[in-house]
Amino acid sequence: MENPDSRSISEIESEQQASTEEVVSLAKNSEFDREIFTEFAVLLDKFTPVLVAIKDNEKLMERPPVKKGVESIEKELTRANKLIEGACSRSPIKQIEVVTQELGRSLGLVLFASIDASTEVKQDIAALHRELMNVKFDISFTPSPSPSLGSSPCVIHGQSGFVSEQGSFINEIEEEKISLSIDDVVLQLKYGNDEEFRLALLVLSDFIRDQVIDKEWIHEEDIIPILFNRLGSSKPHNRLTIIQILRILALDNDENKEKMTDGVCLSGLVKSLARDADEGREAIGLLSELSDISAVRRRIGRIQGCIVMLVTMLNGDDPTASHDAAKLLIALSSNTQNVLHMAEAGYVKPLVRCLKEGSDMSKILMATAVSRMELTDQCRASLGEDGAVEPLVKMFKSGKLEAKLSALNALQNLSYLTENIKRLISSGIVSPLLQLLFSVTSVLMTLREPASAILARIAQSENILVKQDVAQQMLSLLNLSSPAIQFNLLQALNSIASHSSASKVRRKMKENCAVQLLLPFLTESNIKIRSAALNLLYTLSKDSPEEFMEQLGESYLINIVNIISSSASEGEKAAAIGIVSNLPVSNKKSTEVLKKLHFLPILISLMSSGASTSTSTKTWLEESIAGVLIRFTIPSDKKLQLLSAELGVIPILLKLLASESSVAKCRAAISLTQLSQNSVALRKSRKSRWTCMPPSSDTFCQVHDGYCVVKSTFCLVKAGAVPPLIQILEGEEREADEAVLNALATLLQDEIWESGSLYMAKTSAVQAIIRVLESGTVKAQEKALWILERIFSIEEHRSQHGESAQAVLIDLAQNGHPRLKSTVAKVLARLQLLQEQSSYF
Repeated sequence: MENPDSRSISEIESEQQASTEEVVSLAKNSEFDREIFTEFAVLLDKFTPVLVAIKDNEKLMERPPVKKGVESIEKELTRANKLIEGACSRSPIKQIEVVTQELGRSLGLVLFASIDASTEVKQDIAALHRELMNVKFDISFTPSPSPSLGSSPCVIHGQSGFVSEQGSFINEIEEEKISLSIDDVVLQLKYGNDEEFRLALLVLSDFIRDQVIDKEWIHEEDIIPILFNRLGSSKPHNRLTIIQILRILALDNDENKEKMTDGVCLSGLVKSLARDADEGREAIGLLSELSDISAVRRRIGRIQGCIVMLVTMLNGDDPTASHDAAKLLIALSSNTQNVLHMAEAGYVKPLVRCLKEGSDMSKILMATAVSRMELTDQCRASLGEDGAVEPLVKMFKSGKLEAKLSALNALQNLSYLTENIKRLISSGIVSPLLQLLFSVTSVLMTLREPASAILARIAQSENILVKQDVAQQMLSLLNLSSPAIQFNLLQALNSIASHSSASKVRRKMKENCAVQLLLPFLTESNIKIRSAALNLLYTLSKDSPEEFMEQLGESYLINIVNIISSSASEGEKAAAIGIVSNLPVSNKKSTEVLKKLHFLPILISLMSSGASTSTSTKTWLEESIAGVLIRFTIPSDKKLQLLSAELGVIPILLKLLASESSVAKCRAAISLTQLSQNSVALRKSRKSRWTCMPPSSDTFCQVHDGYCVVKSTFCLVKAGAVPPLIQILEGEEREADEAVLNALATLLQDEIWESGSLYMAKTSAVQAIIRVLESGTVKAQEKALWILERIFSIEEHRSQHGESAQAVLIDLAQNGHPRLKSTVAKVLARLQLLQEQSSYF
């Protein structure tokens, strides 16, 4: 037989139905003790509807005591089957009687655990239990065995083990229970130790089941207060039984329910919610049954931790407990304070229902609560998903002043979640918010600040761009608003202008004099507003830098430099430097202004201090500074390059090569390229006679075949720039490849290409360049091929590195971009893998 523990109780029940029917059939067709077996069959026939009723009750079938009971029934049915099949010369009537009573005891276990089964089912189980326990078969009706069969002995297997361990235990309990009188039960319920109390509970359960006691006795003996008094101090299995008995007593009995409604009783049940799963399930079931009493609903909500536990059970894995918790929470949601506690615990459906269906005052209370709660994103999401945004928007649009204010503040709290921003835009709130900001009605002035804050949040979504002229309307409001609203509008405008698809919006903003409108904010004493204005100016400065420079003018450029040198905000410094980095490099006038203002030392000091704490701000600073340094290293102005090198720009550029930002690395490489382009012209030849003192041998550079000093010749080799440049090529990011290769290519200029090739071949540069051919952009691949073509012009380098490049070069020739075809062919020809007369050229 399959191990019962490996089967579900439903499977066991189904098998038992089949076993019962089989035993009934055997009993009716037995040749021996026909009347006894027929009577036994009649009793077993009554099992089928009972087993069906148990199987249909999923809640009942989950309980371990029920499973033990039905497993015990299964064993007894198996023994009955063997008894009937093995009936022979000696009648097994006594054994059948024992089996019948054992079946009764097993059914008693099921009955005891069937507290929440229907009354009809419990009555059927109880009736069959009593009948089985009281059965006595009359041996006088048993016919004599046939002599012809007497000589054929029959062995009844397992006869000595008829009474199982479970049965023995039940017998002991039954004997102890019989010894207890009703008065003993009351005394032991009041004063008994754990074991005595346990026994008294079992007897009380039997009394209730068998209707030995009535409700008057329960009332007179104060049974319900006694049970509640023992609940808190009892052991877990006793607490479970107490609550199960209380549930029976509460069933269809309003008088008993009333005795369970005081605060002490309810507090005891609430404590049980947090204990063992079975105990919690029974406790929530009882509380749910009591919740039809208004006093219970009023008191439960006040018990500390109750609603939190109910929400926890609602979201738990136990379907029965979750169902009862939901029922109780619904009952409690008639109280406004309970609804607020539920929302704080993360269960927001009742609150949303109040926003939709409640009275005007209830809606205001709910909205005010949402505005003041410290909501998690998960709670914001739940409120949005359950439909809180729409009724709040409706309150704002059509409600009175108090309703409008509470709704706006609530929506502001919800708008911190991106999904809710989409819901706000879909609700059509943008136009009413703007109309409110344009309003000059004094009574509505208090609404303008939360309205502008919501607009600032909504502007973070690209969906805002579908609303025509929103940015222009906000611009027109800037000088008509209070500082708090100005700050929110500036944030909103920057978010709108920063969207990747907002180029038309940015152009229209500048056409509408946005830059001229914003520049006066550079002298604003309110740091928040000034920073927000700088951020927006930085965003607008990315497009049409020449036009922006004209609008900026020298005076405001001076203001920007003053902010960089004096501000305590690194974010503000980053935005201001970013604006300068976006100015056209070719504008010599702005360069002269910056030189006069000693701008370069300010940047170098800022980079050297490394004071930034925020990763994003540090990245922005590095990118902006790297962008400005391109202006101070342009190859057409050697004097400016010398000034920059003298001030310490080159070590800063090397530091930027190690930045986490690919943009900063790329811009630093561009500056190094510009400096290195002039290294050949600035080197001091070793043959020169125009030196007062011979230069140090340490300054001799094999690549430039002369004497190089970093601050005067900008030599990449002597500056130690080549290893970090190669390291960038060896990394996973490809954005800076082209700029890095351009820098390395300056070491292969016509005058020095052979010595430069020799230097690069000795490093890991060749392998790093081959890597770019495998995964770089087309422009980067083009530059990498140019470098390899020069390096592979020398036989020694071809033999050293040529083989490692063959596979990728052939793949590029076959599958690469058409623009690369000619250059790939040249490199293949250098490696003698392609004739120079090939059609590739």
